[in-house]
Amino acid sequence: MTVDKQSVITKYARHEGDSGSANVQIAILTARINDLTDHFRQHPKDHHSRQGLLKMVGTRRRLLSYLKRKDLEGYRSLIEELGLRH
Repeated sequence: MTVDKQSVITKYARHEGDSGSANVQIAILTARINDLTDHFRQHPKDHHSRQGLLKMVGTRRRLLSYLKRKDLEGYRSLIEELGLRH
């Protein structure tokens, strides 16, 4: 995995020591999803990893809907930063 988890956490943390808020979790999942998407360009028959990718996409979708319900402005700024939902 080429995702530097610590740098993602420091970039999207809401306060010092924050490693589990919805923003951080969504950012980490997005980085991992993007990394796996690149992996599938070289390995299109890797169905086992594709199943994990689909599970991550579902988890991110649920976290995004939670964030949209709880903090609409934070949701909008996060999807803008991450480049989601063009």
